[in-house]
Amino acid sequence: MDSYEIVVIGGGPAGLAAAIEARKNGVENILVIERDKELGGILQQCIHNGFGLHVFKEELTGPQYSERFIRELKEMGIEYKLDTMVLHIDEDRNIEAINTKDGLIQIKAEAIVLAMGCRERPRGAITIPGTRPAGIFTAGTAQRFINMEGYQVGKKVVILGSGDIGLIMARRMTLEGAKVEAVVELMPYSGGLTRNIVQCLDDFNIPLLLSHTIVDIKGRDRLEGVVVAKVDENRRPIPGSEVEYECDTLLLSVGLIPENELSKEANIEIDPITNGPIVNESMETSVSGIFACGNVVHVHDLVDNVTRESRKAGKCAAKFVKGELKEDSHTVKTIPGEGIRYIVPQEIRVENVDEDLTLFMRVTDIFKDAKLVLENGDKAIKEIKKIQFAPGEMEEIKINASELKDGEIGDLKVSIQKGGK
Repeated sequence: MDSYEIVVIGGGPAGLAAAIEARKNGVENILVIERDKELGGILQQCIHNGFGLHVFKEELTGPQYSERFIRELKEMGIEYKLDTMVLHIDEDRNIEAINTKDGLIQIKAEAIVLAMGCRERPRGAITIPGTRPAGIFTAGTAQRFINMEGYQVGKKVVILGSGDIGLIMARRMTLEGAKVEAVVELMPYSGGLTRNIVQCLDDFNIPLLLSHTIVDIKGRDRLEGVVVAKVDENRRPIPGSEVEYECDTLLLSVGLIPENELSKEANIEIDPITNGPIVNESMETSVSGIFACGNVVHVHDLVDNVTRESRKAGKCAAKFVKGELKEDSHTVKTIPGEGIRYIVPQEIRVENVDEDLTLFMRVTDIFKDAKLVLENGDKAIKEIKKIQFAPGEMEEIKINASELKDGEIGDLKVSIQKGGK
C-alpha cells in the first residue's frame, strides 16, 4: 500500500489549486489522481475567454487558465497519475484506484481533498416526452465535440436551459455557422450570468424565451423539430401556446450535479440542496481529514471562486496533516433565511478562522432593490444592498475573524430583505 500525506482526487482547476496550496503550506508528499488523460479538467474544452479576472487580473481562456496551474504543479514536482479512476474511499482515508499501468492501486492518505467537479443533468432527468432521435446532446458534450474533437454537431439548433454553458454554446454554435433558433428557459429568469446573456444572446440576436419549455420532440432517426410551449406560474405547459421550431439539434443546459458517489461511499454527510458535502470553515467534510472544494461542493459561476475555495481546502488539509486544526472549537451553523437557497460553509469552527471567512450563497428568486442581511440572533452584523439579486449569480458575504470570535456569537442567519436603497 502506497502512503501519502495528502491525496487530491481530481486534476481540474479545484484539485490543482488545492495541491499547489498544500505544498506551499509545507506538505511535501502529495498525489493528484485524475481520471482523464490530461490535467486541467473541464477548462480544457472551454476555449472562450473570461477566466482569471479575479485571480490573475487578466482575461484568459479556459486552457490558458488551467495551464498556469499545471505548469506550477509540475515545477513544484507534485506527483500525479492520469487515466486513473478512483473506485472507492472510506472513512479511514483508504483509497482504491485503477489504471492500465499500475493495475489496482491501494493508497493510504493522512488527508484527502475531494475535487471531482460536477456532471450535466441528462435528458432522462427532465423527462421530455417524444422520440429519441440523434441530435440531442448535453451542452457540455457538444462543447467537447466542437472545441476538442473538431466536429460540428448541427446546423439548426434549439437550446433548452439558460445556464452559463447553454448561453456560451449559443454563441459558439453561431460562430461555427449554425443558426440558433432560440434558448428556452422554464423559469421566469435566466440561470446564467448577466454578462453571458448580453455577450452570447443579445449580441447575436438570439431570442431567450423565459417561462417556456419543450413539450415534444419530433423526428425518428434524426431530430426534425421541437414543440415549445409557455408555462404558468406552476411551471406547467399552457394548452394552446405551443409553437413548433424546426431544428436538427437540441442542446440541454438543464443543470449540473456535483459528482459525489465517492463522498457517499465514505459516509460523508450530503446537503440535500447543494447535492454536495456539508463542509465547515476549513472545507472539511463531516468525516475528519476529508476535505472538499469546487463544484463537487456546490456549483460555481466563476472558476476564480473555485480557485479561492480550493486554495483554502489545500491550506487547511495541510494544517490537518500538521495537527494545526482545532477539532473541538466552538461551532456555529449558517442558516439560510428568507430568500436564500443555501449557504456554504454550513458550519464554522470559529477558532480555525485566521483573518476572515467568506460565506457563499444563492438566492431563490429575482429580488430588486433589496439587501442581504447577516444576523447573529436578533442583531444584524452586516448588510449588502444591490439593485438586483438573481439565482444565476453567486452572492458572498465576508466576515472578519474578530466578529466571529465575539464570546456571544451564535448561529448565523442570512436572509433577503426588501428595501435595499
